[in-house]
Amino acid sequence: MTRLSAKFGATARALRHRNYRLFFAGQLISLIGTWMQTVAQSWLVYRLTGSAELLGLMGFASQGPVLLLAAVGGVIADRYDRHRILLLTQTVSMVLACILASLTLGGIIQVWEVFGLATLLGTANAFDIPARQAFVVEMVGADDLPNAIALNSSIFNGARLLGPAIAGALIAAVGEGWCFAVNGLSFLAVITGLLAMRRQAVPQRRDEGSVLSRVRQGMGFVAGHAPIRTLLLLVGVSSLMGMSYTVLMPIFVDHILGGGPRALGTLMSASGLGALAAALMLAGRGKVAGLGDWVARGAIGFGFALALFSMSRWFWLSAALLSCAGFAFMAQMAASNTLVQSMVPDEYRGRTMALYSMMFLGMAPLGALLAGVLAGRIGAPLTVALGGSVCVVAGLVFLRHLPALREEGRRRRAAEAAPPPPLG
Repeated sequence: MTRLSAKFGATARALRHRNYRLFFAGQLISLIGTWMQTVAQSWLVYRLTGSAELLGLMGFASQGPVLLLAAVGGVIADRYDRHRILLLTQTVSMVLACILASLTLGGIIQVWEVFGLATLLGTANAFDIPARQAFVVEMVGADDLPNAIALNSSIFNGARLLGPAIAGALIAAVGEGWCFAVNGLSFLAVITGLLAMRRQAVPQRRDEGSVLSRVRQGMGFVAGHAPIRTLLLLVGVSSLMGMSYTVLMPIFVDHILGGGPRALGTLMSASGLGALAAALMLAGRGKVAGLGDWVARGAIGFGFALALFSMSRWFWLSAALLSCAGFAFMAQMAASNTLVQSMVPDEYRGRTMALYSMMFLGMAPLGALLAGVLAGRIGAPLTVALGGSVCVVAGLVFLRHLPALREEGRRRRAAEAAPPPPLG
């Protein structure tokens, strides 16, 4: 029992910070609602149109603004109070979810309205995500940052496990509109948590030039830092070519595996279960060393799991393969996030995490658009198999260059730790 308690304490050590506990609880509730809306939104578009291309376009509409605007969001996160930014973005997101719920429950929803509201929500996320990523270190400090990142991944995927399953049952019972309504209410949890935080005065950050110049500074820092640059490129490839399978899930369920909304929720939850296991495993680690191997093997394993999933015609085998894909993908993403945040100085944290968000979330809509077009021409299974194969190749290339990247990272840490040369 003592060993078990010690293990739990190590896994959840970031929760000893009161502000982070409030953030953790609020995010868990809110993210369940977010996943419910994601599944219900895809099903609604597919039910109204039956189009693979529009499913891909839906993914682009909801996440494309992150690709276009996250760099500006990173500048805002480095310049202004991140706590206030989060209060504003979460409130806007709540209002948008409530509008979508009202239109759907009223039976007057049109496809163009779903797309418009998804685009506005994506715009809010472009400012929310960099601020949220950079705000974590303010709540827990540098020592507990890796654990907090892993715990954030665990609540994201815990919600990914519960949200789709609840959404599938709710859609089958009463329709998509109530999923949107529940999501709107769920934002109250995170807003309440943010308002309840005890915070010290945040020093005013210096205003160093225009937004464009600061975006260039952030991009220049990442471009000149080989380990961070390579990690972000691999994240981008996996997101572009791999995560597009999610927008094609209604097609797999309807035409290949034979099922409805409940089956869709089950498959999405299976992916979330694997991802949750990976996040909890990483949360129990007490060091950054060795995470590069997790990144490489995660990318390779993710690609292989997707390729096998594309060939499966048995529902429960497909669910098991998606669980493996979720584990591998989250292992890569959480390890990449931890490595990047361990190497970036705080003055560049918001802008660097904005670029991470652009690779992680911003490339996904381009992949969704590409997947929708390809699926309409060569079929969903071959589209997913192609994406998985690209992820495997990218992971193998990263693995080959990993020793050189580790050495470069050691040189940079040693240079940053060295005292400045004497004057005169």
